[in-house]
Amino acid sequence: MKTRLPLHREQFHATPGVLLQNEDFTVELFRYPAGIEAVRIHNRRGTVIVLPFYGQMIWQASFDGHSLTMGHSFKQPLPGSSIIDTYGCFAFHSGLLANGCPPAEDDHPLHGEMACARMDSAWIVLEEGRVSLEGETEYVKGFGHHYLAAPAVRLQANHARLHIEMTVTNLAGAPMPLQYMCHLNSAWVEQGRFQQSIPDDAFQLRTTIPAHVRPTPAWREYTDRLARDPQSLQQLDQPQMCDPEIVFFADDLAQYGEEVQFELHSPKEDYALMTRFSTAQFPHATRWLLHNRDQQVAAYILPATCRPEGFLAAKQAGTLIELAPGEQRHFSVETGLL
Repeated sequence: MKTRLPLHREQFHATPGVLLQNEDFTVELFRYPAGIEAVRIHNRRGTVIVLPFYGQMIWQASFDGHSLTMGHSFKQPLPGSSIIDTYGCFAFHSGLLANGCPPAEDDHPLHGEMACARMDSAWIVLEEGRVSLEGETEYVKGFGHHYLAAPAVRLQANHARLHIEMTVTNLAGAPMPLQYMCHLNSAWVEQGRFQQSIPDDAFQLRTTIPAHVRPTPAWREYTDRLARDPQSLQQLDQPQMCDPEIVFFADDLAQYGEEVQFELHSPKEDYALMTRFSTAQFPHATRWLLHNRDQQVAAYILPATCRPEGFLAAKQAGTLIELAPGEQRHFSVETGLL
């Protein structure tokens, strides 16, 4: 049996309040000082904080005492129209009409309109051994695109993982473009080692330099070596070389199986981060590494429908999805501890 509990903005206050509690879960509602509503979900293994009306970002996630979330400078989520206004979350939905870092010839916002979307509705679903936060937002423009986005975050009682989902339905009478990335801003694991179910040589270094990247001579020398031997970076043992960012791409993932799994292992402690997804849903993946005073992130895998290089790049590469009127696409990612 499913129990559905609608959420309303007036339920959220500065002092956290318990919405439901049983032997498996505790769900609390609160509002950050900046005004952003938040749902804190505890299961037996950890805690996840989701922003139900703000793009359904996952602000924080931790299991078994290990934080999954990138290091950042934000004390709390902040209101904004672009993800850079509040870049401190564990995960956000990048897309949906356009995705990634737009070059000068593109005119879409960084990582698309969905990242900071104002959600129309949100609710909690309680089932046997599982709790979910779900929501919907309808995007509509006169003489433009019209779609329904329905994200969800699901936790099971005794699992140190969560499922992140997105369902997109084209409500317009004309086709719509679709680009989607489940943008996981994973923690930097000191001396962490990469493992995955695909070959190491599936990853190739990004050789283009986006406008926000300011190369140093040492970084250029290092990335020149990586371009010749991308497999040489298998461990997070040179954080100083990941400033500015280093990015790898892996394409055509279906050649490696129906499902793929990626891991980041801590050699100092007995744990590893993991992410698993379908290659039919996500044929492309990105690895993004950045370590400086302000951000420390080892996004060991970012599942996506295309490379995150903007709308025009995806169109030119033939990786832009076109949803027919009434057509729907569903995406699901499992992530957490191995």
